[in-house]
Amino acid sequence: MPRDMFGDVVESTIKLGSQKWYTVPLSIIAHVVLFAAVIIIPLMATDVLPTPPTMMAFVGAPPPPPPPPPPPPAPAVAQPKVVPQQVNPNAAPIEAPKEIVPEAPSTGTEGVPGGVEGGVPGGVVGGVVGGLPEAPPPPPPPPAAPVRVGGNIKQPSKTKDVRPVYPPIAQSARVQGVVIIEATIGADGRVKEAKVLRSIPLLDQAALDAVRQWVFTPTLLNGVPVPVIMTVTVNFTLQ
Repeated sequence: MPRDMFGDVVESTIKLGSQKWYTVPLSIIAHVVLFAAVIIIPLMATDVLPTPPTMMAFVGAPPPPPPPPPPPPAPAVAQPKVVPQQVNPNAAPIEAPKEIVPEAPSTGTEGVPGGVEGGVPGGVVGGVVGGLPEAPPPPPPPPAAPVRVGGNIKQPSKTKDVRPVYPPIAQSARVQGVVIIEATIGADGRVKEAKVLRSIPLLDQAALDAVRQWVFTPTLLNGVPVPVIMTVTVNFTLQ
């Protein structure tokens, strides 16, 4: 009984190795041929395959090119300006006249209406016999304004010195000191004006009288003598 149940396990009814030796190579060759028929042959026949639609079908047509720019306007031709020619009645004629009319004799004053007897033929209406009088000469230029000494203007040198007269009343009062005067010296070097800047009442007039007599060398500006303004001092000292 046990042998009947486990007989197939103990004794196998299927025997391995019963196939022939050439079945495996034939199977491999068959698979290779099938693979070539399915894959390689369609790749070689590319002209038979359908052409896939191109992507250009979905691309819109390019826009038309822009129109060419208009040609530049032609430059305006300047029209020649016609200038009317003035005809001079005294000019010589170009064409010969058809007839020559004799001129009327001249009396001397008929050429100009309102002429004056004794005038010159061809004069101006309202003219004066003998011409206009000569114009007066132009006035001389105004004198140059005085310039103050300093900078390029050098102080002139004194050529004539007059000592002041000490007033007796100032001597008796024992008054002494320095009087400062502003003097305007002309182009000739002489004092034209003088005024007191620092005053000593008993000595001012004596200082002014002395300064007005002083003479200086002319001051030159660009080679031309000019008046100048300078400050001078007059010293009064008791002996």
